[in-house]
Amino acid sequence: MARTSARPGRTVAVFFIVLAIAYGLVALIGTWKPALGLDLRGGTQIQLTAKGSVSSSNLNEAASIIDSRVNGSGVAEAEVTTQGNNMIVVQIPGNTNNSLVQTVTRQAQLRFRLVAQVPQTAPSTPLPTAPATGSPQSSPSPKSHQPKPKQSGNNRPPALLGKNKAGQAPTASPTASPTGSPTPSPTQGNAPTSTSQVKYTPENKKAFQDGLTWMTNPDPQSVAVYNAYTCPPANSTKQVVDDPDLPLVTCDAQGNKYLLSPAQIEGTDITSASAGIPQNQVQWAVNLQLNNHGADIQRQLSQAMAGDQTKTFAIVLDGQVISAPYFQSVISNGTSQITGNFTESEAKSLATSLKYGALPITFDKEKTTIQTIGPSLAGDQLSAGITAGIAGLVLVMIYCLLYYRGLGLVVISSLIVAGFTTYALVLLLAKSAGFTLTLPGIAGLIVAVGITADSFIVFFERIRDEMRSGKSMRVAVEAGWIRARATCLAADSVSILAAVVLYIFAAGVVKGFAFALGLSTVIDLAVFFWFTHPMVSWLARFTFFNKGHKLSGLDAENLGLDRLPAGGRA
Repeated sequence: MARTSARPGRTVAVFFIVLAIAYGLVALIGTWKPALGLDLRGGTQIQLTAKGSVSSSNLNEAASIIDSRVNGSGVAEAEVTTQGNNMIVVQIPGNTNNSLVQTVTRQAQLRFRLVAQVPQTAPSTPLPTAPATGSPQSSPSPKSHQPKPKQSGNNRPPALLGKNKAGQAPTASPTASPTGSPTPSPTQGNAPTSTSQVKYTPENKKAFQDGLTWMTNPDPQSVAVYNAYTCPPANSTKQVVDDPDLPLVTCDAQGNKYLLSPAQIEGTDITSASAGIPQNQVQWAVNLQLNNHGADIQRQLSQAMAGDQTKTFAIVLDGQVISAPYFQSVISNGTSQITGNFTESEAKSLATSLKYGALPITFDKEKTTIQTIGPSLAGDQLSAGITAGIAGLVLVMIYCLLYYRGLGLVVISSLIVAGFTTYALVLLLAKSAGFTLTLPGIAGLIVAVGITADSFIVFFERIRDEMRSGKSMRVAVEAGWIRARATCLAADSVSILAAVVLYIFAAGVVKGFAFALGLSTVIDLAVFFWFTHPMVSWLARFTFFNKGHKLSGLDAENLGLDRLPAGGRA
């Protein structure tokens, strides 16, 4: 005999509690409207023009990288296309903030360079750092690559930490103080203003091939460039020529200039990048993991520089210094962090840019345009689509009500519950994963209604077959559930597999359709297992159904029987 379901009311109650928690989270985020895609509400268009002549392969590669940055999750529905032989157009749903624009336009050429030990324009005396534990971390360097006096508990000297075997990060030397080599006199007459203009011969190139040696005794030509160089205004669009094989003179966002060695570690050595708040910190940071090549160089540099606050290195992004810490300990595993007083959006933007790689081309900032665009679908088309979807749903409900009568109420209630569950998840995913609804996405949700209805039909027909074989309704519900469960799991697994394959190999809005289809199918399984089945088990306890009332849908005439079995033969 099939075992009857125990406490179906408790299962339904737990399901509704979980649904209530989901809507409680929606209330906390304060968003009750789903994020609409570009075709439904319009958005922002960013037009990028490449500098000089670029190959079609480089243009397409840059477009692919930008698409990964703005639509890496596959559900934000951003559109990235190429136009002509030197333009990339990015269309993003909704309002676009500055950090997203930076994510799109950033070259993401990250390099680690050693800072030459020359006297700074505003030297200061560092203070010892406080002990630190936990994950590798670096403190921000907001003003200069030389540590500034402590202003508060969070303004520690810039340092890059690494875990030792015990997982603890050693503290820095408390007696470090800035020193430097004498600065050679600037070249008289027409001194170059950029190291890219210096004509290095094979002989003097040897002077900086060893970065650690060059760091303490930079070559005179580079120092002359450093002394003659003036940092551009903060709002300047002037781009620094960043040749990884040559020393570099550049500035940070605050206008402090640096003389830097040739690149020691390239951004291509980064295997992963993510944003987060380090343990016991309040500022956002970017976590980096280097490959074996980069980790080996970082280990060698940290062994030679660890604990000495006068030996610093600069993290240079697109030619600008974003942080200049010193090694507080030896880093042997290639895991480190970049900090620099980042906001959450800035840290995530930087991590996204680094994660998906550097662009193979450079864009002309003066020709970059940002404009607001309207929805591609007119309001009447959207209304017609929504009306058609609602009409189809109502027809399904009416058909089930006429065919299954009392059991049709279970179909209607299950569809309503599935609708509320879907809406809650769409709202939560819009906030957490950037999910936006487009017309293809809405189509995916509507298609899933048919999948949900199929589950009910399979279950109900199994119950009717079991009752025709002589079982009572209460026994038939559980016996039919065992068979219907296997059938529905197989059917929904095929749908989920198709959605996953489509999501992986498709592009653009088709990903949104696949995501919506997979989401709805998973919701169908949840509703089927934790609402529909226990609800039918609960109804089987009522005389209206188990005695075969004419409106129950389980009467003898409807089942094609002379009479219903009294107790069943199970």
